[in-house]
This record gives sequence, structure tokens and C-alpha cells, in this order.
Amino acid sequence: MPRTLSSPTFEIVHHTLDNGLRVVLAPDRSAPVVGVAVLYDVGMRSEPQGRTGFAHLFEHLMFQGSANLDKLEHFRYVQSSGGVFNGSTHVDYTNYFEALPSNALERGLFLEADRMRSPRITAENLANQLDVVKNEIRVNVLNRPYGGFPWIPLPAVLFDSFANSHNGYGGFEDLDSATVEDAKDFFARYYAPANAVLAVAGDLDVDGTLALVEKHFGDLRRRRAPRRPSFAEPPLTVERRATHEDPHAPMPAVAVGYRLADPVGDLDAHLATVLLTEVLSDGDASRLQRRLVQRDRLVTDVAAYAGAFGDPFDERGPTALTITAHYPEAAALDRILAALDEEVDRVAEQGPDGGELERVRTRLASVLFRELDPVISRGLEFAKFELVHGRAELVSELPQRLAAVPPDAVRAAAARLRDSGRAVLELVAGGAA
Repeated sequence: MPRTLSSPTFEIVHHTLDNGLRVVLAPDRSAPVVGVAVLYDVGMRSEPQGRTGFAHLFEHLMFQGSANLDKLEHFRYVQSSGGVFNGSTHVDYTNYFEALPSNALERGLFLEADRMRSPRITAENLANQLDVVKNEIRVNVLNRPYGGFPWIPLPAVLFDSFANSHNGYGGFEDLDSATVEDAKDFFARYYAPANAVLAVAGDLDVDGTLALVEKHFGDLRRRRAPRRPSFAEPPLTVERRATHEDPHAPMPAVAVGYRLADPVGDLDAHLATVLLTEVLSDGDASRLQRRLVQRDRLVTDVAAYAGAFGDPFDERGPTALTITAHYPEAAALDRILAALDEEVDRVAEQGPDGGELERVRTRLASVLFRELDPVISRGLEFAKFELVHGRAELVSELPQRLAAVPPDAVRAAAARLRDSGRAVLELVAGGAA
């Protein structure tokens, strides 16, 4: 029988404003800090054709001043309070957040409400942030070994629809054609209070915080949240292969992608797949590490993960399980794939043994606990699970849910991988000395 994994419990209070803004409060008086996080239900998957990278570009615009604040004032107010702030764009949402001393809670709420009210979308701000984003792409993708690999090129091989397959960082031609009207339309469509979740965690009084939320967010005009379309794609039944040339990479690499259908609607099956990824690649004792790195010495490293950026709970369906490896011998790809298939087949036929399943369950639980420790991470996690999965409380329940996944479910997850089609993206290295 699997060991029961205890998890921290948190008081979580839910509230919805008249304008549709969902509010999640998680009081914790152990330290005088608070985290304020706002997640909007818009991400890379929401971008229309011809506007690749627009969700990320708009995230930058949201830091360029707002209804009552000039450019850089948001930064100064947070930093002068001793706080930190940031934002990030994901496949299915965009987040904005601050960690502040608890006596600056109202300041954080005012700042987030002010840009939800009206960011300063001007031709000057748009041009400036276009340059920033394009330079970010040059630094992080175009001029870096393995830049953007595999999250940018792999979806184009694995998926068929534009929403699921396009480059979320953006192509320069699409970015350069973006207009102020495009940005204003994007804000009007997706940045409604009813399309967002506000989470506040840490040293707070519930009634007082709800009063402050009502004070700063309550008078924002109610606007209809956009209907989220279905992004579903049928199971892949064939193997697809493609190559990606990287002039800076010193050695070849491969990314193997498998479609995963619905991590929200079928969470139990998804948890089994998450455990499978850990069995395959977590640590020196994992299946692929022992086979490909230690025994056959075909690769220098190997990793498996669910979700575009390695967070298995960050996306609705469809998402992907990705296996990546770097290898010194360019002709070894077919041997690597054959060894990978053999290891997946072994799990599909025999299932995981009790010891390795217990090990990966414990490791995953520790990762989840660690994410809930910093107050701002806790706020972001509660907001994410409320937005993506419909229940902030789920994050605290995951260790028990993982402990309840039987070995046969992990075996079945491996069988689904073995019997499905996949995408194989070979990175051709051009930077070897």
C-alpha cells in the first residue's frame, strides 16, 4: 500500500464581485508579508493568426503605466515598499504579481486594479515594448544554443491547429504589424474582471481585505468574459518527423512529443501520466537515465515532463508529454528512439515497481510543498488552480491524489504512449568546434 502523504492545509476564502472578478484569499499570519496575484484567462493559445507573440507583448504593455500612474510608477511603488513584482505569459493564462510587506497590501491591490482599469496603450509604449520583446527573442532564442528548444518548434510538428502549434514568442513580421488598435481590442476582449482571478495570500485579515478588494476593484465596469473555444485535437495516430537547425548548438538533440488530451477533465489519468514521466526521467535511478545515460551511453542527459514549460498543472487540454535528450553522436538518433520505446514498453507491460513509484510520489509531493512555501508562489498557485482547474483547494489535495494512483494506472499511461502516434523533432547542431 502506498504511504499516505500529508500536505499543509490552508484556509481559503472565495468571493466574487458584482463585475465578475473571482477572489481567492488565503490568510497566513506567520510572517508579515502578502502576495497579490492576478491571472487573466488569456495566453499564447488565445492569439489570432497573424498575431503570434501578442499575448506576451501585451504582458509587457501592462507595465507601461495605467489609468492613474505614469510609466515606471508601478515599479517605484512596489520597490519603495520593499516588495518585488513580475508577470509572465503562459499557454492558457497571463499572470501579474507582487510580494509586499503586509502593511503595503492596499498599495498592491490599488496597483493591480489600476492597470485592470486601463493600461496606457500608446504608440510610443507599443513601439518601445516591441523593441524590448524582439531583443528578448534575439537573446533567448536566436543567438543562444538550444534557444526556444523544444517549446517553440515542437508544437508545430505535434499539433495541427494554429492555436496549439504556433510560436508563442512571436515572429518578427507579426510583431511589427501589431497596432495600437490591436492592443486596445485585445485588452477590451480579454482583460475584463470576469475573465480574471485575484488571489491574495499571507498576513491578511479576511474581512478587511475583502473590503479593500471591493474598494479598488468593485467599481470596475462589468464586461462579458469571452467564450473560450475548444482547442481539442484528436489523438495522433502516426509518427511525424521534422528537423530543426541550430547554428549555435554544440551537439545534436531530440525532442519527442506525445499528445495528452485533457488534464483537467480527466485528472486521474493525467496524474498517472505525470507519475510516468517521473518514473522515466527523475534522477539517476530513473528508467531513461539508467538506460540511455549510464548503460548505453547514447545521450549526455535526458528529461521527461508534461506541459509546455514543465508544469503538468499549468494547462488545459490538449497538452503534451515531452522527452528531450542531447547526444554526441549524430547517427545515434534511431538507437536512442529504439531504447526509449523499449523502456516505455517495459512499463506498459510490467508496470512500475513499488519502490520507484513511492520514490517519485514523494519527490512530486516535496515539489508541490516547496511551491506553497513562499507567499507569492502560494498566491500564484491558488490563482492558477482556481482559473485552470476550477478549484484553488486542489493544489493542497494533490499529494493524496498522487498517493492514490495505483501502479496499473501508470502502466496504462505507458501503454497509451506506446500505442499512440508522436512527433520526433531532431535538432541538427551547427555550432560544434
